[in-house]
Order: sequence, then structure tokens, then C-alpha cells
Amino acid sequence: MDTIASLVSTEWLADRLDDPALRLLDASRHLPATGRDARSEFEAAHIPGARFLDLASLTDPASPVPAALPTGEQVAARLAALGVGTDDAIVLYDDSDVKTSARAWFALTETGRGKVAILDGGLARWRKQGRPLESGMPQPDRAQPAALHPARRVRSKADMLANCESSREQVLDARSADRVFGTGEDPVHGGANGRLPGSLNLPFGDLFDTDGTFKSPQELRAAFEAADVDLSRPVVTTCGSGVTASVLLFALDLIGHDNSALYDGSWMEWSADPATPKTQGSPK
Repeated sequence: MDTIASLVSTEWLADRLDDPALRLLDASRHLPATGRDARSEFEAAHIPGARFLDLASLTDPASPVPAALPTGEQVAARLAALGVGTDDAIVLYDDSDVKTSARAWFALTETGRGKVAILDGGLARWRKQGRPLESGMPQPDRAQPAALHPARRVRSKADMLANCESSREQVLDARSADRVFGTGEDPVHGGANGRLPGSLNLPFGDLFDTDGTFKSPQELRAAFEAADVDLSRPVVTTCGSGVTASVLLFALDLIGHDNSALYDGSWMEWSADPATPKTQGSPK
């Protein structure tokens, strides 16, 4: 498979399940409060031919950032262990409320992996359409690792502190408005609600239609503009822990905006440091 769009439909995938140049990876990861186990759910039912990425463990434990993005070497080793060849196309899907395929997409593409797509609507849409499922945990033959590099579009806490002074990059928060502008306790990660000074807000859920598929490029562009994002300028996305911020990055990619980056530490790192400036309450 020479090329692949970054977003593919269930119909497209159903027609290509047997393509030997295509690898399907389940990138589900769940918040602890859900009580869900991605591995056991995968074993119980997954799209035929899929392999379990185990996104929750695909992190860099050497980084001070909580659940940091993996290194290029870690991504390469995981894909090789799953039998993903260097020239294979990859389709990612999930069954997560926080759309974790986008986090996997960013981790793979930012370390230099080409031909990576997300299944629009994920496992939920596949199920709803009555498409086939299988159970078990595949044991693929190991492939040759690819030569990948560190992620480049990533911002550190030091970068974000400097940006508080320069405002060179717009900061866009993917969390719900009550967490960004509220003054109580963060219901997801604990600690206080709030935001980086000057942050804009576009809740990641606003990018999807009611059936769980992404809105059209025109509607996505309108959503960013309604959030006061200037699409001619650079954007850094943030959230609670760097997961739903990746959804914003994927949507920016869909509309052709390539001047964007991820603050991987996000609010978990920022809020835990007493020295970082923070803003609470309504921006009005």
C-alpha cells in the first residue's frame, strides 16, 4: 500500500481487512475512573486481524513528564514486536471515551512513522454496523524495527513558561469548559481546576458528530475559529495529561494546519508545580 489517508472509514477498512500490507492496531486506553481494562476487552472482542498496541504502557518512564510520549526507539520496538513491517500501512482504532487513537497517531507520526491512519468512529461504529469481530490475543512474528527519531512537535514546561511571556504560540486546551474555567477540584486528575494563562478552550468532544465520527473539515475549521484560534498562527495544544490534546492536533492536521505542537505534561504537570502561573475562573 503506497499511501493512506489520515482518516479512513469503516467501509474502507472492511474492504481491505485481508490486505497483507495493512496492519490494524487497537489503541484503546481508558481513564482509571471508568474501571475498564483495555487488554481484557481486546481479548474478548476486536476487529479481525487487529493487534493490541497497549497504549497505556507505550510511554517513556525516564521522562519527568507523567505518562510521557514514548521515544522513537520505544515506538519502533513496540511496532516490531507486533509484527508491523517498516513498509506496512497502519490503521489505529479505539473504543475509548477520550479517543486515544489520536494519542497513538501523534506518537507514531511524530517519531517518523509514515502511512498511519485513524479509523473514523472507531470500534463503536464498527460494532454498530454489525461488522465481524474476533476474540483472543494474537502472537505475531516479530518484524524488523524501523529507524525512528524523537518526537519534534513537543513543548516542555520550560517552553510553556517562556511562551507565557512571549505569547508566540496560541495555547488551546482540549478539556471541558468547567475544568478549564472552573475554580473547584479537577474531577479527572485531581488538584484544582484552571488553565495556563492566556489559554483558549475547545473541548475535544466538539470535534465529533453524534455518531462518533469527525466533523467535516469545514465544520472543524469553524470550531477552531469559534474558539478564537487564529489558524494563521502556531498552536500548542494541552489538556489534562496530553491525551485529548492529541485529538485537537489530529483535527488540525485534517484541516491542513501543520504549525502545531503538544504540551505533553499538560495540566497534570503544570498544576503540580507551585511556581507556574495559573489562571482560574471565567475569562470574561
